[in-house]
Amino acid sequence: MSSQGNTYLKFGGATAVILLLLGYLAYTGVQDSKSYYVTIKELHKMGDGAYAKRLRVAGNVQPGSIKRVGTHVQFVLMEEDQTLHVDYTGTEAPPDTFKDDSQALADGRFDRDGVFHAKQLQAKCASKYAPQQPGARANGVRPSEPAKSMTQVQTNPAGTAN
Repeated sequence: MSSQGNTYLKFGGATAVILLLLGYLAYTGVQDSKSYYVTIKELHKMGDGAYAKRLRVAGNVQPGSIKRVGTHVQFVLMEEDQTLHVDYTGTEAPPDTFKDDSQALADGRFDRDGVFHAKQLQAKCASKYAPQQPGARANGVRPSEPAKSMTQVQTNPAGTAN
């Protein structure tokens, strides 16, 4: 075998090892970042399958259940007649919208002790994102009232705006 052929063989072998390593890293990265969205009812029905997967569970925060110590938070999620105890130990504090009766989404793993151990937590205030009711005022203006522009605002002799 010539030295040029030997060089191609070494280069091809090194390339194959690198490609296999990159493929393995891509596969494990996808497996680690993959999470399944389930409801609390579905979680309780999963049996032993719930312990092996990364899951995302949503529900409403039970009033009075939030216990905070720094960024560590314990609370209970509710969905109809089902509850789930959650232990959040993320690196960031929970968002400002995380409070009693808010909707929350916990991302983590379910443990055999019956507690969901979350690494990520999202929350939203349902009233903040709800559509505006017909006839309600937005910034003090009814939907049927035209907004006044700065040129339409007149001042009376006392110097106050109308």
